[in-house]
Amino acid sequence: MSSSLTGKLKAFVFGSPNGLKVYQSLKTADVPVTSAECRSCAHPCDQDHDDFSNRLDIDMDSDMLGSVKPYRRQVIISTGKTDWEHEVTEAEGTLAALLTAANSSLGPSKKPKPTDPLPSGLFSHTKAGRLAILNGSHKTFSHDESEETVIVLPDFMVVSGVPRTLAGAEALWKAAIDPALGHAEVTTQTNDLNTWVLPYSCLILLCSHKRRDKRCAVAAPILEKTFHQYLEREGWEVHTDLHDLTSEPSLESQTSSTTAKEQLIETQLRSLYAEHRALILKNSHVGGHKFAGNCIIYTPRGAGVWYGRVTPHEVESIVKHTIIDGQVLPTIFRGGVDLTCRGKKTLYDW
Repeated sequence: MSSSLTGKLKAFVFGSPNGLKVYQSLKTADVPVTSAECRSCAHPCDQDHDDFSNRLDIDMDSDMLGSVKPYRRQVIISTGKTDWEHEVTEAEGTLAALLTAANSSLGPSKKPKPTDPLPSGLFSHTKAGRLAILNGSHKTFSHDESEETVIVLPDFMVVSGVPRTLAGAEALWKAAIDPALGHAEVTTQTNDLNTWVLPYSCLILLCSHKRRDKRCAVAAPILEKTFHQYLEREGWEVHTDLHDLTSEPSLESQTSSTTAKEQLIETQLRSLYAEHRALILKNSHVGGHKFAGNCIIYTPRGAGVWYGRVTPHEVESIVKHTIIDGQVLPTIFRGGVDLTCRGKKTLYDW
């Protein structure tokens, strides 16, 4: 190891006893990782950052690595809100609750057996069976207000026109959530639901669920503002609501062949990074409120990076190193899905 790299490693692991261990673990697993410091400002801060961690009880001592429960798919349901009932999947009449019921009745009874386990904190969505159901701050773009717009991850897809009924939840499950579906098959075959590729270079999710824990509710709006600021400095376009896609052709309207659809989806996904357009959404409980602020970043390739203890001090580094350069910052890393990229340099590479 060169002396310059050794110096960088010493710098970024300062104050983080597990930083070097996480870096080496990720490197060994072929995860694009950086030795850059996660904090870009001086200590004490010289950039007037609003450091909410000074007034909140944040767990700065526990090991965050491995604190993410593996999932096969994660869905973000439109609500137009930033706070929700304490348990969103138990709120009667909501799509989150109805989808939970649909998943219980339609989902596989046996969980997939883990094979070729990755290091702690890393998982492949194809080896997991859980469905993670979240509410999101985005508004539905269906003309009928009783229909929701759902983001499906890590597929980086959008499904619109989902009725807030058990039948609607079951239709969504069969069209986009069934574990038997591959990437190109996450498209609907009915006239009622429509599917598009999520048209952003990255998706940033910020937990804001106050009725679960006020810490994330305090952190999320401050982080949203800071991400917006640093992304625009880098010349990126930033949205805080999902762009209405109804004026654009859905995947179903363009082709019916699975092979052609797969090629179309991959072509669209590959082109997104060059757009330099980010979507920031607030979401319901993801676990780990004690590690607020909690942030998840998805790339079009389907890589999902979970960060914890994020404050405005870390945002510039996250923007530069993870969102732009496609590399993981080890010292704030909680875990991630589909991060292994053998022979690739970034989380955007195919």
